[in-house]
Amino acid sequence: MKLIFLGAPGAGKGSQATLIKEAYSIPHISTGDIFRANIKGGTELGKLAKSYIDRGELVPDSVVIDIVKDRLLQEDCKNGFILDGFPRTVVQADALEEVAAIDAVINLVVENAVIIRRIAGRRMCSCGESYNTATLTGPEICLKCGGTLYQRADDKEETVKNRLAVYDKETAPLIEYYRAKGLLIDIDCNNRTISETDKDIRKLLESI
Repeated sequence: MKLIFLGAPGAGKGSQATLIKEAYSIPHISTGDIFRANIKGGTELGKLAKSYIDRGELVPDSVVIDIVKDRLLQEDCKNGFILDGFPRTVVQADALEEVAAIDAVINLVVENAVIIRRIAGRRMCSCGESYNTATLTGPEICLKCGGTLYQRADDKEETVKNRLAVYDKETAPLIEYYRAKGLLIDIDCNNRTISETDKDIRKLLESI
């Protein structure tokens, strides 16, 4: 099963991809992980990507495409994969078609207002524990170590709104691209539990 997961920040791609990964025994591949692995391994592609990152520039499509293509040729991808964070542009989508026939594109649909509440409500502790104000019943104190919880800068409401605006602008053409090909599957994740969404995805994948 060769899948692409689309969804705004906070839509739950990571949680759902992990469950499908385990169900189908296929790797969950994110561009961030690939970059880190190549940079850490000192590969030529990693060095090239790092040169852009170190200058604060976006890694060009051509480099991203080469890194992803290289990853998809590895042995653990022979029975399928889940792509998360790639493709981000129609150019990348066209390039992907040259190396893999995608079975389905899972688009996790969540209203922006729901995502803003979800992300802006996150609270972290220095010990690594995370919480959400929606479920906290007392002071914003870590139940594990007693530390004071804090909100990350990129979880603040205005930052989240900006991230969503960028996502909507970048991804809209990609959604229509895959919808036109008959590959897009919209999954309504509004006010749904992780388990409920997982069941919906599995049911739809069984019909492919």
